[in-house]
Amino acid sequence: MNVTQDLSILHLILDASAVVQIVMALLAAVSCMSWYYIFMKWFSVRQARAKTETFERDFWSGGDLNSLFNSAVNDRHHAGSMERIFEAGFREFTKLKGQKNLDSKDIVDGSRRAMRATYQREMDALDSHLAFLASVGSVSPYVGLFGTVWGIMHAFRGLSNVGQATLSSVAPGIAEALVATAIGLFAAIPAVLAYNHFSHDIDRLATRYESFMEEFSNILQRQMR
Repeated sequence: MNVTQDLSILHLILDASAVVQIVMALLAAVSCMSWYYIFMKWFSVRQARAKTETFERDFWSGGDLNSLFNSAVNDRHHAGSMERIFEAGFREFTKLKGQKNLDSKDIVDGSRRAMRATYQREMDALDSHLAFLASVGSVSPYVGLFGTVWGIMHAFRGLSNVGQATLSSVAPGIAEALVATAIGLFAAIPAVLAYNHFSHDIDRLATRYESFMEEFSNILQRQMR
């Protein structure tokens, strides 16, 4: 019973050295933050995909561009990324079209640049916090390993004062140290999986946005003829 109690997870954490406890606390905090960003990013990517599909359906249904533009302007706070890209491009197109001494190529190029600038802002928003998840996934195992190495060193230093080292005297110190590695892996694995999943989804959205910008530019080009 004593060995079972000494090797319980809670007991190992409470009996660990101060440095190992700091490492565990840091990894636990980072893990909580990564889970917060994972859920937040899951909702934001899901919402972005739904709004993109809705706008694509409205856009390719053959509706009037001016009506779509007015709808995007009036509902700007709830508009999706593709809708804001469309708004920026059509706004610039309308403004340049009203100016004199500009040929059709310059007007379409100006509209494309406006869409590209909005596209970059939207992608920056979608990519936010992904770097944090990547850092957690790559660094956490090494931080946990540092805690493990430190804990093992601390355990062996304690054995120098013991006349005869036995398994019962070595096991608790080694187990305390290994908990740090376990917490590091617990923090890293979800972060890596989430980063890969969200990166794939965001790349697919980026491809859809870029395709829309090219197709919309062709539509504007035809309107200038």
